[in-house]
Amino acid sequence: MPNGDNPSILSIDLGTSAVKVALITTRGAILAGDEEPLPLSLLPEGGAEQDPESWWSAIVRATRRLLERGDVSPGDVVGVNVGTQWSGTVAVDEQGKPLHPAILWMDSRGASHVQRLARGLVSIEGYGVGKLLHWVRLTGGAPSLSGKDPLGHILYLQHERPDIYRNTYKFLEPKDWLNLRLTGRFTASYDSITLHWVTDNRQLTRVTYDEGLLKMTGLRREHLPDLVPAASVIGPLSPSSARELGLGENVQVVSGMPDILAAAVGSGAVRDFELHLCVGTSSWMSCHVPQKKTDLLHQMGTVPSAIPGRYLLINEQESAGICLVTLKNLLFEGDSLTGRSSQEIYASFERAAAQVPPGSDRLLFLPWLNGERSPVEDRLSRGGFFNQSLQTTRGHMVRAVMEGVAYNSRWLFSYVEQFLGRKADPIRMIGGGARNQLWCQIYADVLGRTIHQVDQPVMANARGSAFQAAIALGHLTVEEIPSLVPVARSYEPNPKNRAVYDELFQEFLHLYKTSKPVFARLNRTRSS
Repeated sequence: MPNGDNPSILSIDLGTSAVKVALITTRGAILAGDEEPLPLSLLPEGGAEQDPESWWSAIVRATRRLLERGDVSPGDVVGVNVGTQWSGTVAVDEQGKPLHPAILWMDSRGASHVQRLARGLVSIEGYGVGKLLHWVRLTGGAPSLSGKDPLGHILYLQHERPDIYRNTYKFLEPKDWLNLRLTGRFTASYDSITLHWVTDNRQLTRVTYDEGLLKMTGLRREHLPDLVPAASVIGPLSPSSARELGLGENVQVVSGMPDILAAAVGSGAVRDFELHLCVGTSSWMSCHVPQKKTDLLHQMGTVPSAIPGRYLLINEQESAGICLVTLKNLLFEGDSLTGRSSQEIYASFERAAAQVPPGSDRLLFLPWLNGERSPVEDRLSRGGFFNQSLQTTRGHMVRAVMEGVAYNSRWLFSYVEQFLGRKADPIRMIGGGARNQLWCQIYADVLGRTIHQVDQPVMANARGSAFQAAIALGHLTVEEIPSLVPVARSYEPNPKNRAVYDELFQEFLHLYKTSKPVFARLNRTRSS
């Protein structure tokens, strides 16, 4: 039994490239953490998959190592909560065994099926008017025509892998599959189910599947899990999961949250209209808001939050930190050959970029390496360097990548402030990119806003999951959260850099506009 001396949460943060586990007190103090890398399979025609069992094995290994260090007694762990990559699909049988690799948020193989389903006699931006209005009225948004939502994944399996579809008992989000492994229960929370686009989200205390939406999408209710409220206790660890993790069977499992929602809580920006910016593998700008609202033209809308009774503005930009990872891999293929770790290479990147003037001597980087979602949905756009010369150095390329990702955020930010109807300042910054002081300053300069670098920014998702569990278990209130998330450093915009960034941002937008038809011609056949 827990001895109660230091009640803690085992917080699990399942990303795309790694799973992080942390032991965090119910007041948000991070006591210990560990990490396991995850393999990712990128397949032809827009496929992106992972083995769900590799998620679980990585979680078990990392948790065991964490507990063996002795920083926290297993008896002090009162809850487990997961925050995971969102918009993924795991098809399972009645025992919960995966029948197919998990289809990830990056996977666009269902695009043609979603596009065919969404159109109508009179269409706007690819959506039949009647269908679009029905989706927006009930859900607050509409399925992505890129096929990267669970709806697109399920339609892909239905049409391309009918054997898998026929034998599937439930389709689960990554979070909900992990909760199944933890408890043996097939559930989804009001927040995680949102991107299936089949729930009525108008009443946050009672989100339900809608028969009309199920019929319109072709999804079958029996294929979908039962729904539970956000921040609710699902039940205790199953005996087998408790044994594997090294925890007691009395440890309670909380409903969990998708990554964007976990980050919103873990950033400390939980009051309405307080914005946080995440620069991780992907990027987003998000905040809690008091009402349901949608901006279809720029791929933004509000969904049920991980905090009960609240809405959260969501959007996503497909490629952010992964652009820097890609550059590192291209320049240093096989880190072991260089004798330097990835951390050392990134540190050298920052030093080299700091020697280059703002604007990178007008070298521009386009960050759409896997298409884009917000503020435009364009799965065919791609990235690269523009205006490279013989004088371009590695430092120029690194800084241009950082600036290009920040220009992309500024593009989205203009529509976020329009959506909110107010100026957003300051902005809390989290994710791996927030560890980079130069990148934080670039963001302040490009956005023209004060950037608050959250303390331990990479742990924001894990901290958010711990906070949600503490709320569900009665250890914490939402109002206490902001005071529990310290800001490590603030970055003010440098007025000397405004002119060059304003000029290059306009060129950045112009490059997208003029390159869009080229990307479409080059990539349509390969990605359709």
